Amino acid sequence: MRKSPLSKPDDVVDRGREWSLLADFLTDPDPAMRLGIVSGRRRHGKSYLLQALSEQVGGLYVTAVREEGRLPAIRRFSDAVATHAGLRPGSLRLTDWRDVLSNALDVTARSPHPLLVIDELPYLLQHSPEIPGLLQQVYDERQRGARPDAGPGPRLILCGSAMSVMHELLSGTKPLRGRAVVDLRLGAFDYRDSRAFWQIEDLLTALKVHAVLGGAPGYRPVAARPHPDDGFDIWLTRTLLDPGRAVYSRTETEYLLREDPRITQHTLYYDILTAIAQGATTPSKIGAALERPRNAVAHPLGVLESTGYVRREQDVLRVRHPVITLADPVIRFNQLITMPQATAVEQGFAEQVWQQASPTFNSKILGPHFEDLARDFTRRYAHTLLPGGLLGPVGTTEVADPAARTKHEIDVIALAAGERPQAPRARIALLGEAKATVARRGTGDLERLERIRSLLTDQGYDTTGTTLALYSLHGFYPDLTEQAARRDDLLLVDLPTLYGS
Repeated sequence: MRKSPLSKPDDVVDRGREWSLLADFLTDPDPAMRLGIVSGRRRHGKSYLLQALSEQVGGLYVTAVREEGRLPAIRRFSDAVATHAGLRPGSLRLTDWRDVLSNALDVTARSPHPLLVIDELPYLLQHSPEIPGLLQQVYDERQRGARPDAGPGPRLILCGSAMSVMHELLSGTKPLRGRAVVDLRLGAFDYRDSRAFWQIEDLLTALKVHAVLGGAPGYRPVAARPHPDDGFDIWLTRTLLDPGRAVYSRTETEYLLREDPRITQHTLYYDILTAIAQGATTPSKIGAALERPRNAVAHPLGVLESTGYVRREQDVLRVRHPVITLADPVIRFNQLITMPQATAVEQGFAEQVWQQASPTFNSKILGPHFEDLARDFTRRYAHTLLPGGLLGPVGTTEVADPAARTKHEIDVIALAAGERPQAPRARIALLGEAKATVARRGTGDLERLERIRSLLTDQGYDTTGTTLALYSLHGFYPDLTEQAARRDDLLLVDLPTLYGS
């Protein structure tokens, strides 16, 4: 990676690629104004990253407040501009957003790296929807008046957690369409980076923490004590199942859903999330679970997908309905564990609720999450262990077995690099099965994969270079390990391999 003129501070964990992108945006010598968009889910570290960037160059960082009205917001932003200019708060009496934005850009222009960050922009748009149009005017004016020898022009970054609002800023006929040079969507840490960030020694504990919180770095400050290594069960009952904690799953889910202004009928959205968590994977099945017609859940599903709380996964080989799953671990935990026993949890019986919920956790949270991480490992890291190097699309599929009158669900399938999903006769690079059971994996599991590979060969797919992969929480029997040592088409992935330990 090319060295950036702005070094990433030590307290900004990971985010090297994102920091480099923003630093390049900021140090571009072009004298014209430039616009960047940064979006991402709540607790993903957007504000932390942008505050660090602003501090590095002496930029002006201002964040909106949800409960604030138009005039108080204008006054507070005006005071921030005045303070940045070295003036007394209240000395700038600005009355509209155009004056506020113009003055803010003029004040930041005094810096060698002129930066203005407006965080949580969607809160401002609730009472001041004219802001994007005003920014368009200011932007266009500062394209025409830029002198080639004037030094870097203003750099404006707009940031927010309401994903749908942020994505619409650049869509269709919106005023800012075609004007942003950066559209950074900040994701969570991957499972390896998350373990390092939490400093969790035990691999199984790291996996379980990721299964209930995901990789959002913002959870660590509010859920780090007691430390998960001191006992996952104790940690969980004192965090996600403790109504007095900020990370209590019921409270956190409410916060997450409130981030998007389109989510108004909370009961309907909660019911949809619960249906998906319980295993309804298509709009028809979700509608049936709610005793509603399919079209009644289409719009809310679209909203949940655009916010990142729900995802649709296409079959890698077959043209069929995508599988709908929950993308947010906290919401999944809340709908499956907390909500059914919310009264008992809030009366102080968290330990008993957690004991009773253990089968649900293992089958509907830990198991599916381990399969997710197996696919993530295959996308990110498996190429370092495979003879063919980088892989193509990774996902799931079903394989028909006419002789046995059944279908085999495949947890992990990867096409060869360059292949398109659902293409006939595609080259299959990897075929895998992931199980989070306490039993070790054996030769019977391998024989099942060999059978499925033969079925795919009979169906016209190219399996000449297919690696068979088994993913296990608790290791493998010695006879299977011995086979793996002799074969170059067999990959065994246990927890140490998954985590690169």
